[in-house]
Amino acid sequence: DLPRVVGSSRSALAISAAATTQLFALYRQKLTMKTTAFLCSLLVAGASAFGVTSFTGTHISTVSQPVSAPRTHSSSKSSLEMMRHRKRVPKLGKPADQRKALLRALTTEIIRHGRIKTTAVRAKAVRKHVDHMIQLGKRGDLHARRQALAWIYDKDLVHSLFEAAPERYAEREGGYTRVLRTMPRQGDNAKMAVIELV
Repeated sequence: DLPRVVGSSRSALAISAAATTQLFALYRQKLTMKTTAFLCSLLVAGASAFGVTSFTGTHISTVSQPVSAPRTHSSSKSSLEMMRHRKRVPKLGKPADQRKALLRALTTEIIRHGRIKTTAVRAKAVRKHVDHMIQLGKRGDLHARRQALAWIYDKDLVHSLFEAAPERYAEREGGYTRVLRTMPRQGDNAKMAVIELV
């Protein structure tokens, strides 16, 4: 059986070492998990009675900490983040509502002017939305018009898109925009691009 607990932290370390060797001996005999867990708790309790752990030699407070509830997902960012492999939605450094507003505004301006200059990442992100609006314009039915009105900010621009798109892109089945790289931006050296309607 275990030696008696007496004396200083040095004897606590010796007792913990003896308990550890007995624990490994019992593990070799293939005892149940309950017995092993009980012996581990005895090991920690014996060492904490003297205020020293058997593993690091650091002080253990004898006051027991309240057991907290299991953690759930919180809205705050954790320090451990996974990499965004195969996540194809470009975040654009903005929260979801601001990102949607930016993409709607860029889509509206591309359809209005036919060509705009923006960063390369934004140009690649807005390309699919512009293509979708032109595809809706080619379809031309009421539901497509309402979908376009829900995305494009200018109502008159939607009506002119639905008038011009069917004959302009009649023989083209997708790829309605072109992204051309240009010189980097002067201030922060960001990659720039021109996105234009074909």
